[in-house]
Amino acid sequence: MPDLPIDGAVRAIETLLYSISTLLYLPVLLGIAALTLHMLVCLGTFVAEWNERRRGVRVLVDAATAQMQAAAAQQGNPPLEVRLERLVQRTDAAGVRRLDSVRFVVRVGPALGLMGTLIPMGISLAGLAQGNLPKMAESMTTAFTATVVGLACSVTAYVLTLAREHWLRNDLTDVAYAAETLLAGQAGLEAQAVPAAPHLLRSGG
Repeated sequence: MPDLPIDGAVRAIETLLYSISTLLYLPVLLGIAALTLHMLVCLGTFVAEWNERRRGVRVLVDAATAQMQAAAAQQGNPPLEVRLERLVQRTDAAGVRRLDSVRFVVRVGPALGLMGTLIPMGISLAGLAQGNLPKMAESMTTAFTATVVGLACSVTAYVLTLAREHWLRNDLTDVAYAAETLLAGQAGLEAQAVPAAPHLLRSGG
């Protein structure tokens, strides 16, 4: 029975998809290796920050407080309240950016691990069809290794994200408190300066 045109089209599409998945094999493995190195760096940064916080050093809060004090010492427009609000927003954005450098691994890790699993499995099945058992065993080993590494990166990133979110909430609370304190102090100084003006005018007369 002759092949129908649709059968040839299906085989062509299958060949195309297999070629694409084979081409993605090396980039996916490189991505998993890069993700692992990135998580090692993030883990080292997390440990260093944890040690700093144990000593009372909070880089985000200290930097924001210094900037707010410098803004309070300056005069001019916009008003101090607006400038402090802008600094609080910038501190929030900086903290979220630091958090995103870890949080994206929670989603990317399993996706790369799944791709690193399915692509070698397809190659191993092709090797099985050709009777190449050593190639099949090698591909299956790579497949399961990619799954384990991707999930390990994702779990580690999730734990670090929870801790960093807790730290960020505390830091933003303290930064907002510092801003309110500066505003209250500025308002107190202005309130003390208001009664002094009539007295100066009378003494001048």
